[in-house]
Amino acid sequence: MEAIVRLKEIYYNRNGRAILSDVSWVIERGQHWALLGANGSGKSTLLKIIAGYDWASAGQVEVLGRRYGQCDLHELRKHIGLVSTSLEHHIPVSDTALEVVESGIDASLGLYRDFSENEKETARLMLAMVSADGFADQAYGTLSQGEQQRVLIARAMVNRPHLLILDEPCNGLDPGAKEHFLSDLSRLANHRDAPTMVMVTHYIEEIDPWINWVMVLKNGEVLANGRKADVLNTFTLSRTFGMDVLVKKEGLRYYLRF
Repeated sequence: MEAIVRLKEIYYNRNGRAILSDVSWVIERGQHWALLGANGSGKSTLLKIIAGYDWASAGQVEVLGRRYGQCDLHELRKHIGLVSTSLEHHIPVSDTALEVVESGIDASLGLYRDFSENEKETARLMLAMVSADGFADQAYGTLSQGEQQRVLIARAMVNRPHLLILDEPCNGLDPGAKEHFLSDLSRLANHRDAPTMVMVTHYIEEIDPWINWVMVLKNGEVLANGRKADVLNTFTLSRTFGMDVLVKKEGLRYYLRF
């Protein structure tokens, strides 16, 4: 299998504090992963390093066959879709949903050129893929949070990336909006042209059936890494969150009980 992401002995220090220590991870094409851990475990930092928006203090990062430090990161980012709360705060709220998706073509925040009719049609197709074409011409700032998340998914997909990174995409969604959004992700994951996907969460009930692999971080180190059925268990999750928990499987989903 082709490795989409290959991390080797990643360390990341900030202000003299170790955020990540000795993290190695291989993600192969077609695999869909959840990155799980408590707040402050280093999840978002690790994903920013993979996406090329932060730099490891030590270690080797290779994404889509290109080694960081030896490639054009701006060009590479066009092949990595990123959905993150840190990104959404920089989206111009007056831009329409369609314009937000178009900006993803250049991996920019805001529009800096006119787009061709073919590019606009591609953006509309991406909105339709996530059932967001109905509000293509509405201002991004007037959309609900769930609708905004769909637009950001379409923006991340507009260049048909090989890797899609979702950094806690369900944050702030009410239960109904969360279920609709998870259904959208499931449909996307089962699409013939779906990218390899990585979703950050600290809620195991968000790890839907389309995710079959899980890595767990604790205090910046890899606590567990492997198939979902082997990782999501009472022993590992009790260590993850530093308290006694019970992992239950109901249907195709896992749940945490305290």
